Amino acid sequence: AVLLGSTRTGGPPAVLSPRVAAFVRSCVVARGHEVDLVDPLHHEALPLLQKPHFAYGSGRAPEGLEQLSNRLRDADCYIAVTPEYNHAPSPALLNTLNHFGASLFSFKPSAIVSYSAGQWGGTRAAHALRPTLSELGCLPVSAMIHIPKAGDVLDRDGVPTGGSDAVARWEQYAGRTLSQLEWWAVATQKHRAVVDPKTNSPALLTSPAQRNAP
Repeated sequence: AVLLGSTRTGGPPAVLSPRVAAFVRSCVVARGHEVDLVDPLHHEALPLLQKPHFAYGSGRAPEGLEQLSNRLRDADCYIAVTPEYNHAPSPALLNTLNHFGASLFSFKPSAIVSYSAGQWGGTRAAHALRPTLSELGCLPVSAMIHIPKAGDVLDRDGVPTGGSDAVARWEQYAGRTLSQLEWWAVATQKHRAVVDPKTNSPALLTSPAQRNAP
């Protein structure tokens, strides 16, 4: 699943999420994988958080939220795509993540893609996002994809500008992160089929006190 992090519809500055999403999707599809794109801008089940999915009884969450939880549960790995707002991950992405508990994400890998209109490519937001993904149990791989000056380096269709050489360089750059994600996704998928990870690390049923020290 590719989790987008922008709900902006207009500028200035220019809205960059669609072109970054298209670039990420094309890179993943080119490696032979299916992509489930979760876009908070077009998902009515993700209003500003009032009640998370795990606070509902089993099967009692609103239909859209329940369907999204199933999509996230079925994913083998996650790619979190975030712009940088005030040196932090986007509120829209965090809102999506906070709607769900670790039981959906845990024991699978994740990767981080960050971008900005400026020269830093959202690196500060990317590093700030790592603890959140770790707490959800979808440990982020070490490599990350940072896209500085995203409005210049990607066209409206998400294709790197500058001709075939630029396309090849960006694909190689993104490939390092995606190859790590693939390795861990395959490894965890195979091991989950052999050992149920939640046998000795069960999900919370009532409150975080279940994991308190004696």
